[in-house]
Parts: sequence; C-alpha cells; structure tokens
Amino acid sequence: MNVIRTAIPEVCVVEPRVFDDERGFFFESFNQQSFEAAVGRPVSFVQDNHSHSVRGVLRGLHYQLNPHAQGKLLRVLSGEIYDVAIDLRRGSPTLGQWVGEILSSENRRQLWIPEGFAHGFLVLSDSADVSYKTTDYWDKNSERAIVWNDPQLKIDWPASPQLILSAKDLQAGTFAQAELFEY
Repeated sequence: MNVIRTAIPEVCVVEPRVFDDERGFFFESFNQQSFEAAVGRPVSFVQDNHSHSVRGVLRGLHYQLNPHAQGKLLRVLSGEIYDVAIDLRRGSPTLGQWVGEILSSENRRQLWIPEGFAHGFLVLSDSADVSYKTTDYWDKNSERAIVWNDPQLKIDWPASPQLILSAKDLQAGTFAQAELFEY
C-alpha cells in the first residue's frame, strides 16, 4: 500500500496496490501488519460500519470523547464522497485545522482518521456506499457533533445543489463549544 500524509500528518490517505486485468481487479483492502507499519503504531479495530447515502447527504461532523474516542479507516464501495477530518487535540499545532479528500470507488483511496478528530463527509455522486472500521464501539453518551458550516473552521465543501442533513447534525454545536482531546 502507498500511504500519503496529508497537511495534518496523522491523517493519512491509504492507496492499495490494485491488480487490474481483463477479468476485473483485485486488491487487498486491509492488512493489519502493513497498516500499523504505515501509521506507526498498533491499531485495533472493533467494529465495521456501512452507510448508504444519496447525493447531497452530509454526515457529520462527528466524534466521540474518551474513553470511547474512535479512529476510523474509511473507504467508498460505490460512488464518491468528499471526506473531512478536523483536529480537535488541544495543544496540537494543527488544532482546528481540517483536511479534505475525495474518496471514490474509482480511486479506491481510503482515509485514516485517528482518535482526537471530528469527521464528516458529503456525497458527491447519485449515491454512495461507505464502509469504515472503528477503533471503539459507538457510545451514545460519548458522541458529539460540530455543525458542518462552522464559521471558525471554514471548511471548503464542494458545491451541492441541495444538502440533506439529519436533525441531530442541524442542531450541532460550534467548534468554539467543542470538547477537545489532550494532545
């Protein structure tokens, strides 16, 4: 696999080695040993999630507090999304900064978002199926959200004719109100 560090070095784009021929393609979507070598630390995944969304759905910006903070490894099975990670680590040189990557079934890229980051994505295609591994289980009492269009974060979301958000995401707090992680 090829690992590309983003502007926030702990957030990584993971590109698998793909073998294409006249029959189709094959790639190893996950290898624990290679992944840990790439991110430089042991990572244990405990849950796999799958979401299906239509064009214009914006999910996020979500995170979970300690002791249930979640690292996430995302990939798109069908369609295309714009995936965003925001640093919420107090004392981090990149606190409050974000990175965004286009993930698609065509580019087969994955995004590693470690614990201490908020995460969200916007569906750019007619629909998208997103699969992601998490390092901890979902915990309702630890879950938090930051509003997608927070004026302090200034996330440059791609244009979308219509956004579709959950009631929970519409009522999310601001970055200034966010509970942060220790760096």
